[in-house]
Amino acid sequence: MTELSLRSMTKRFGRLTAVEDVTLDIPDGSFVCLLGPSGCGKTTLLRLLAGLEMPTEGQVIVSGEDQTAVPPEKRDFGMVFQSLALFPHLSVADNVAYPLTIRGRSKAEARKRVTELLDLVQLSGLGDRRIHQLSGGQRQRVAIARGLAIDPKVFLLDEPLSALDANLREHMQVELRQLQQRLGVTTIVVTHDQKEALTMADMVIVMNEGRVQQIGSPMEIYRDPANAFVAGFIGTSNLLPCTLDADHNIEVLGHRFDAAEDDRIKSEPGSDLMLSVRPEDVRLEAAGTGLPAKVIFIRDLGESIQYVLDHDGHEITALYAPSARPDIDLGDEVGVSFAPGKRVVFPA
Repeated sequence: MTELSLRSMTKRFGRLTAVEDVTLDIPDGSFVCLLGPSGCGKTTLLRLLAGLEMPTEGQVIVSGEDQTAVPPEKRDFGMVFQSLALFPHLSVADNVAYPLTIRGRSKAEARKRVTELLDLVQLSGLGDRRIHQLSGGQRQRVAIARGLAIDPKVFLLDEPLSALDANLREHMQVELRQLQQRLGVTTIVVTHDQKEALTMADMVIVMNEGRVQQIGSPMEIYRDPANAFVAGFIGTSNLLPCTLDADHNIEVLGHRFDAAEDDRIKSEPGSDLMLSVRPEDVRLEAAGTGLPAKVIFIRDLGESIQYVLDHDGHEITALYAPSARPDIDLGDEVGVSFAPGKRVVFPA
């Protein structure tokens, strides 16, 4: 088993702290996505794991052993870079074999492993081709096969699908996840794509400004955000100022909503708070009930209908399935309520 842990990991570049005091445990065989906006520290954290950067403070522990000072070539980690970093002068087979060649494996052993991997990534029969003769998706598969050549303990990928068009990216997400499940290798992917992370991962680690904001399953991250940043960054969320009384009744923009047992309350009662509600959990009712608002925009998204409403300058977004579309038109005055148990309250 390969259990991977970070302990108090910090990385500074001069006065810039790229990663600050990160401690986490990654279970053996899990698929993890490091998710966050550009500059949040996720790629630096991946490079610290790989040994491509030395931490200012902290430890990398693999299967109970401190690997912090172990050079990258001795960590038995596979890696796919964002640029893929394939060698254009080498054939597909030689690209895949390269990690084995520099480790002194015999030609026969390398040839056998390359054949296995090309079959695994559905590139059988293409070993003699040059990189420029391949499509974007095929190049991606070559990079993945090369990263797996040494049968790594941990497989690291830095935004591996970002250069692909939308349809191919979705297809490769499925392929990569199926491949990881088949091999059972601990896999860590850096991405800024929320959908990619929520689709593929067992565990999502959300980062911002060098710090881990939340760790959890995709459902936990989406349904139970730890703070306003996570709620706003993951998917779409209505973030509205609110107050909370001692009985956990929520007052939003002057309208009170009674407490519900399953509401996620992450703050003591007070006035400087924030309510987070997903658009699919917003309910539109007849005017005179709920929070008064005016419909200012309607958009058909195909799989759902989007309604944008205004209450005294505060925008609220609601989503409905086409089959459940309410009889509401642009400019209508409506009442807004929020599904009990789907509301999250935290400090502003």
